[in-house]
Amino acid sequence: MLIDATIILAYFAVIMAVGIRSRVKKRVTTEEFFLSSRSLRWPSIAISTIATNIHAGHFIGMAGSAYLFGLAQANLEINAIFGIVIAAFFFVPLFLRMRVVTLTQFFEAKFGPKVALVYSTLMIALYSFLFLGYALFWAAYAIEGVFGELVAFLGPDSVTRIAVLAVVLGAFSAIYTYLGGFRAVVRTDIVQFVLFVFGGLVILWVTLDELGGWSRLWTETGDLMHLHLPADHPTLPWIGLFGMFLLNLNYWGANQVILQRALAARSLRHAQVGLLVGGAFKYLTTAIIIIPAIALAGILKDTPLQDPDNAYLTIVNNFLPAGVRGLILIGLFASLMSTIDSIFNSVATLWSMDIYKRHLKPDASEPQMVRMAKTTILVTLIVGILAAFVQIYVKFADAGFPLTHWFNEVSYYAKNGFVLLILAAVFLLSPSKRLVLFALLFSVPLAYLLKAGLPEMNYFVRSGWVILATFVVVAVPTVIQRRWRVPLNDLIIVSHKGVAWLGLALLASLVLSHIYFH
Repeated sequence: MLIDATIILAYFAVIMAVGIRSRVKKRVTTEEFFLSSRSLRWPSIAISTIATNIHAGHFIGMAGSAYLFGLAQANLEINAIFGIVIAAFFFVPLFLRMRVVTLTQFFEAKFGPKVALVYSTLMIALYSFLFLGYALFWAAYAIEGVFGELVAFLGPDSVTRIAVLAVVLGAFSAIYTYLGGFRAVVRTDIVQFVLFVFGGLVILWVTLDELGGWSRLWTETGDLMHLHLPADHPTLPWIGLFGMFLLNLNYWGANQVILQRALAARSLRHAQVGLLVGGAFKYLTTAIIIIPAIALAGILKDTPLQDPDNAYLTIVNNFLPAGVRGLILIGLFASLMSTIDSIFNSVATLWSMDIYKRHLKPDASEPQMVRMAKTTILVTLIVGILAAFVQIYVKFADAGFPLTHWFNEVSYYAKNGFVLLILAAVFLLSPSKRLVLFALLFSVPLAYLLKAGLPEMNYFVRSGWVILATFVVVAVPTVIQRRWRVPLNDLIIVSHKGVAWLGLALLASLVLSHIYFH
């Protein structure tokens, strides 16, 4: 236990050193603080994007869901490839052409300031509260699950200790993000990506070895090795894939937290290659998150877990020797930190550029905006910690509560409207700004009404209907008045022929995956 703790403390020291080493000058431009002077190459974009995407909730919450539902949970990982390819060839070229710092600026150019303000406000609320709290909770939950005895001094019970740990972890990430800006985020993400991939590969090898090898995965858990579950499955039905594909357009194509790396690319080619290589990494993350949980289901076939969210912690506690556990857990923490620091930086960017500069203090100088961004990081930290406390209460009120899917469902109330925005902005020719604003605002109560009227409808299916309905409301009158946007071949922008082939290969691999693992 002491060896593991020493390894973890060394990890935190290294990350803090990397972050502080990246600290920005006293007088720094907004473009340098928010976008690292638009200098990122494709490897940094690929690694930092996926490092931001993967967090402790994947290793615990998503692994818990995979333990129950099997490979179908991998749909949330590999189907990201669809959103990434569309973003790389349809959306990102437009963002880079306009040289926007935030996606809000893009939406304002298309739909006006009211729509832009709603988008920015929802993004800030969604990530500073729900996403940040979720990430902090799962990391603290992991520490308590493995090192309960070592952190016993933090409080008399698990709830108290997890709450204290959430505060400590949040403050740690906030410090180096505050000092270093986006440059610190990207540099620490690269270190953390290597760590969590290494830890994940060790977990994959250990669980498959414990089960008896890859072939035993099929013989012992063959019923869990399917991407498509029955249409009436309450959580992951195959008919939910349509909504899932649409929602990926938001996450990978209209999400400041994820796309800030592409916006910081030194060229379109670096942005596109970075995103596509990141898409290829989704198969790797599927292997290190989903497969070990399925293998554990085979190992524990006769003595199943009472709380599926303990799947990852069960592997760490029962199958790994001292020292190795510490190495694995720093991979878990690495996935957490890379997500949290990105949320801090992106929320600060949105608030400083879209709210403070645009609406509160139009004459703000660049140093004033950077100072405001740093203040926003501290405020976001407080909000995120409070959100973590809420999720601690939800989880411990009912240990079997599926927190991962609750989190997804709640977040989709806002994300449905974001999908509408990016589709209307790219594929429609000058839609009515008032109509877009109405559809964006109406998407939230519409999702709630469908939830109340049809409570048995799966939330992916429900999101698909909400997105389709609101898009039709905007698209039909727009197409009648102004025809369609432009020919499809004018919408797709490719920086190099090789990049196009890489995108096609990724899409083909996704189709083949669905056929093979049907």
